Amino acid sequence: MVTDPIADFLTRIRNAQMANHRIVEIPASKLKKRITEILYDKGYILKYKFEEDNKQGLIKIALKYDPQTKVPAITDLQRISRPGLRQYSKPADFKRIKNGLGVAIVSTSKGVMTDKEAKTQNVGGEVVCYVY
Repeated sequence: MVTDPIADFLTRIRNAQMANHRIVEIPASKLKKRITEILYDKGYILKYKFEEDNKQGLIKIALKYDPQTKVPAITDLQRISRPGLRQYSKPADFKRIKNGLGVAIVSTSKGVMTDKEAKTQNVGGEVVCYVY
């Protein structure tokens, strides 16, 4: 039984990249689907596909690597807010990740979005993870 499905999601991506896999399969949820869409929009993954089955569904993610050096596009994935210690932040308190090169994914009352989108909409929320 997984007590933190988002940490499991991030760990599966991290492990697949360390093993140089092209595709990783992850059990789906609405939050995981939205995080996957954000990763695609920001250019961290090549493509994704949501597959329905008779259970909860499946997310297939095609990981992105540099063509010459074979280095993954995602350098690091960090889980910030976790079930044992939730981390909330106001729009003014969002930190810059890797001097503005990274992205923080925030769960707000207006949906899951990046820290920059949350700042422009002036909404705070739970900081789910950092991606860079």
